[in-house]
Amino acid sequence: MNTGKILLGVLGGIAAGALLGVLFAPEEGKKTRKKIIDKGNDFTGEIKGKIEDLYHNITNHQQEFLENDKDFAKNKK
Repeated sequence: MNTGKILLGVLGGIAAGALLGVLFAPEEGKKTRKKIIDKGNDFTGEIKGKIEDLYHNITNHQQEFLENDKDFAKNKK
């Protein structure tokens, strides 16, 4: 199983657990809705950060690959 699927599963489980915890909390609806929105915003921020990290990681690996390819080509000449 790849790391991306595991990470997505863990994050999904955390989000589901947080949502269920808020929904079953004995508070009035206005407070509960605010908590759900806040948790959703937190989750969205976490996902955005993970995606940005993944993008930068891929970009860095791509750049390294291109540099290694150029070095290899120069050495072959």
